[in-house]
Amino acid sequence: MKRSVRNGLIVAAALAVAGAVVPIVTSTANAAGNLSATFTVDQDWGTGWGATYKITNGTSSTVNGWTLEFDLPAGGQITSFWDADVTRTGQHYVAKNKSWANTLAAGATFSWGMNGSGAKPPTNCTINGVSCSGGSPTTAPPTTQKPPTTPPVTTSPTSTTKPPTTPPPTTSTPPATGGKKVVGYFAEWGVYGRNYQVKNIETSGSAAKLTHILYAFGNTTGGRCSIGDSYADYDKAYTAADSVDGVADTWDQPLRGSFNQLKKLKAMHPGLKVIWSFGGWTWSAGFTQAAQNPTAFADSCYSLVNDPRWAGVFDGMDIDWEYPNACGLQCDGSGPNAYKSVIAALRAKFGSSKLITSAITADGSNGGKIDLTDYAGAAANLDWFMPMTYDYFGAFNAQGPTAPHSPLTCYSGIPTAGFCSDAAIQKLKSKGIPSSKLLLGVGFYGRGWTGVTQDAPGGTATGAAPGTYEAGIEDYKVLKNSCPATGTVGGTAYAKCGNNWWSYDTPSTISGKMTYAKQQSLGGAFFWELSGDTSNGELITAVSNGLK
Repeated sequence: MKRSVRNGLIVAAALAVAGAVVPIVTSTANAAGNLSATFTVDQDWGTGWGATYKITNGTSSTVNGWTLEFDLPAGGQITSFWDADVTRTGQHYVAKNKSWANTLAAGATFSWGMNGSGAKPPTNCTINGVSCSGGSPTTAPPTTQKPPTTPPVTTSPTSTTKPPTTPPPTTSTPPATGGKKVVGYFAEWGVYGRNYQVKNIETSGSAAKLTHILYAFGNTTGGRCSIGDSYADYDKAYTAADSVDGVADTWDQPLRGSFNQLKKLKAMHPGLKVIWSFGGWTWSAGFTQAAQNPTAFADSCYSLVNDPRWAGVFDGMDIDWEYPNACGLQCDGSGPNAYKSVIAALRAKFGSSKLITSAITADGSNGGKIDLTDYAGAAANLDWFMPMTYDYFGAFNAQGPTAPHSPLTCYSGIPTAGFCSDAAIQKLKSKGIPSSKLLLGVGFYGRGWTGVTQDAPGGTATGAAPGTYEAGIEDYKVLKNSCPATGTVGGTAYAKCGNNWWSYDTPSTISGKMTYAKQQSLGGAFFWELSGDTSNGELITAVSNGLK
């Protein structure tokens, strides 16, 4: 449903322009009409380096499988890699596509990366037996390449993900959740009044349990992807005490802010990926204009996500359109096909090199928001969907009736039929969306009313219960102590404290929801948002453990 003004509390701050980080490109250029590969040094920290090999299919046919061979100069070596299978004989390396990346469509690109030490760049590079500067591919029945659905598997020399900056990695593998995704939102405005910094993701133990972080939000001004808050994103200077790695920012470094902190966090946790989410409840208006020219929108997003100033931070982008061909904070009338056209344009622009995901409505009612848009038509071009299975009920209906904002099942007496997680999941599956591409949503917060006399759900109210940042909303970390849960309904918890009535998820109810996710063969779970959890990550622990 909607995340209300939780998505819109953007605090004004000073604006500054970050300096550009220019990657060192060292190797062959792409040749039009041929299969080619380009080696680019993304980082060099003295004792080592990080680099990317970008493979481009410049032909008019799909390439079915690729093998890249090259030599490193004496003393050079690859110490870790990701998104390809690599073997070594002396100074000779052979990289092959992983099983999930066995085809490369005409005009598409694919990138895999490595960390290394010593001499570079590679020499004697060939791809499918011809020079990396351009040659003819050997084969190809056309299919569409898709990004991985499971984390990369360790192989020799060392398969991992993403290059380090300064601190050595503290872990080398994603959390053991049986291949399920654990996706958490980080709100860009949380660095202000909430004082929730990227460092807190690490100190709470959450970083080790996450597979993906959603950075919320980028804007959609004028039907284009744009920066949400430049100060928070890439200019805010961090002290050593507030920095992920304990190293203070300097006045002249090219990248600061949360983007740089996320880059440091990824270096500490190879395997952790970051996705930039655009839109949300407050900033979805631009999608209507984007739908009028999806190609131009996709071009703008590609340029922003891949801006060299924050190279290496983002592994993809997320579309949080609230709501296509329906009403949220504003109404959209772009039609049932607009959403899939926008998603198709993004996939065409990004190719398979980045994740493309989407947060969508969880309105499971007959004729509701799910029925108004062809979500299934976009499924082939998305890595996964995140139906927002929370905010079903709340004090936006000031007089009630009281009801849990994130019910798992539609219990007897629920105020609106179809307003529960299971109804949304079943409706989306019935439309042809694979279970593996659906993630279950969880709120790390509660919604509450005041003026309530009835303990059980269904009571009347007089308005929104007081909240720390917003009336009617409170973090789990507060509610667990101020209004402990006394009952459950529809697979989630509720409590009445004085004349206030709250509903929220607890570790116990989250465990039940994760059992449901596994029973339904869902792709995992996601939650809004990290700062609502306790300082030791009670809720994310329940999510992670529940998916194992």
